[in-house]
Amino acid sequence: MTRIARKKQHRGYTHLQKKYRTRRKTKDLDQIHEDLEPDNKEKLLHQTIDYDKPGSGQFYCLTCARHFINKNALHEHFRTKLHKRRLKALQTEPYTQKEAEAAAGMGSYQPRRQMNVTSQEKESDENMQDVSTKST
Repeated sequence: MTRIARKKQHRGYTHLQKKYRTRRKTKDLDQIHEDLEPDNKEKLLHQTIDYDKPGSGQFYCLTCARHFINKNALHEHFRTKLHKRRLKALQTEPYTQKEAEAAAGMGSYQPRRQMNVTSQEKESDENMQDVSTKST
């Protein structure tokens, strides 16, 4: 084995590594908390038709910030571990500037509160039951 064969062969691939690292970047938890506010929630759930997005942008999971191709795929997603983990992660209140200052010694620290985040599937099932009771 010569010296040339022992040297690193992957030099100069940092631009490729950065591209693949950021390719699957999703929204952070604090951005999703903003999306879960009622006015933002309505805008995201009732988007205009956009043919560039999967399912024309009509089937969207708020907690995971993902588009799906049809209603069946969306309901299958609600049962996956990824969705359930995201729901659990969203139950803690997002960090704020006030909390960062308290951790730095500029105030008294108060632990973050737990928030009640429900799945979008349960809300849609409740809406369907409300519609069915009104029609009868």
